Amino acid sequence: MKFLRYGPRGHEKPGLLDAGGQIRDLSGVIGDLAGEVLTRLPELAKTDVDALPVVTGNPRLGACVAGTGKFICIGLNYSDHAAETGATVPPEPIIFMKATSAICGPNDPILIPRTSVKTDWEVELGIVIGQPAKYISEAEALSHVAGYCVINDVSERGFQTERSGQWTKGKSCDNFGQTGPWLVTPDEVPDPQNLPMWLSVNGEKVQNGSTKTMVYGVAHVVAYLSQFFTLHPGDIISTGTPPGVGMGMKPPRYLKAGDVVELGIEGLGTQKQTCEQD
Repeated sequence: MKFLRYGPRGHEKPGLLDAGGQIRDLSGVIGDLAGEVLTRLPELAKTDVDALPVVTGNPRLGACVAGTGKFICIGLNYSDHAAETGATVPPEPIIFMKATSAICGPNDPILIPRTSVKTDWEVELGIVIGQPAKYISEAEALSHVAGYCVINDVSERGFQTERSGQWTKGKSCDNFGQTGPWLVTPDEVPDPQNLPMWLSVNGEKVQNGSTKTMVYGVAHVVAYLSQFFTLHPGDIISTGTPPGVGMGMKPPRYLKAGDVVELGIEGLGTQKQTCEQD
């Protein structure tokens, strides 16, 4: 099933996408797609969809999950992306955090920070946690996943690599975490390690990859993270990007106001953002 959230920012309602592509309102059934609700998505999947109200018009889509406590990212997790940046594939997953205040809807604008000259794009597979996970095994890991989504891990490379310290400051600017359009349940994603993914800038496809080239797969990442801290329902894990980012181009290419970024992952939907100066 494809769950979503729609409406003005800060006032989103829960919904789902029916077989005909219409949004159905879930607000009479649940308060939001957050917390404890995420532990019982299989139960919600049994809802009589035809009995739910149809949402008319073309509402804004919000991030497909609410109440996220941790936004965890995995760096250099695609062998071909590591090669384009001249980096060595790490012996263990590289973990960094992205501020939850960066989370926004899938089609909300990319806000280019003041003083930024190196704002970059990254299409990524997102994992949303559905069951608490602590010290779990890789064999158990997928049973703790509520679903998958598309994420644009927008990054300011100057802030990230040239301003000293860790990567967080280059990853956490406002609207640097477009999430959605849908939270797609695992029954619709039989193999998360075989998902084509792409991203284009102003109509030019610059990323064209697959989760096949992930170094550390979904099950490994979830189990690995659970050895360090408890993963809670609503936590998001962004699992890395394939090659084709602006930083890896020769010469490097970065986003500017007016640019249009489109991206998607097979079966998980698409996003479209216009770049604006913050």
